[in-house]
Amino acid sequence: MKILFTKNIDPSVISKELGEHIAVDCIEVIRTSHLTVQSFDLKDHSLIFTSANGVHSFFKNGFTPNEDFTAKNYNKIYCVGEKTKRALRKYGFGTFKVLKNADTLSRFLIGHCQHENFLHFCGNLAISVLDQELPLQNIKYKKVTVYNTEELNPLIPEKYHAAVFFSPSGVRSFAKNNSLENMKLFSIGETTSSELKKYTSKGIFTSEENNLISIFSLIKKFLHAS
Repeated sequence: MKILFTKNIDPSVISKELGEHIAVDCIEVIRTSHLTVQSFDLKDHSLIFTSANGVHSFFKNGFTPNEDFTAKNYNKIYCVGEKTKRALRKYGFGTFKVLKNADTLSRFLIGHCQHENFLHFCGNLAISVLDQELPLQNIKYKKVTVYNTEELNPLIPEKYHAAVFFSPSGVRSFAKNNSLENMKLFSIGETTSSELKKYTSKGIFTSEENNLISIFSLIKKFLHAS
């Protein structure tokens, strides 16, 4: 079996997880770059991060959250996914709430956080569910773009039995010049699967969590069953 990963992953990690008998190629379909943004006072705001890239660019631009729970201008931090949570921890910050995807985060904020004022530090192609849903509920919400995502749109002539996708922008980039037919499709989380469904009517194998461990587990289950 030959599998395409639409992201550069250490081949030794893949071989360890899936076995050396599985042929694997890794191709970058998107490129991200840090943007320079003038930092400003975060007081009276709750912060949203939906990617590790957003976290890294936030701190590179000199922003500093106030995590003192006893302070008047304490910043609550909400994030999507364990990878984003781990990125925040690397900078010494915790999270008030971690949700598995943007849809779940949106529902939580609408149900429990009507009076908070949100800043979402994200990329230029950030998923739109938050800025579509929160303003409709009269929740104060603003995007701050701190990194850029470029869709590379590669043409891939090689044929694969399966392809693995890691983000909606990665799906769009691949689908621009390549067919999704005649392959098993694996997706890291519901948000990426929702994007895949725009390009195909076939079934999609979706990992329960937005991390490599979960996607490897999903692929292994498929391999053992086939």
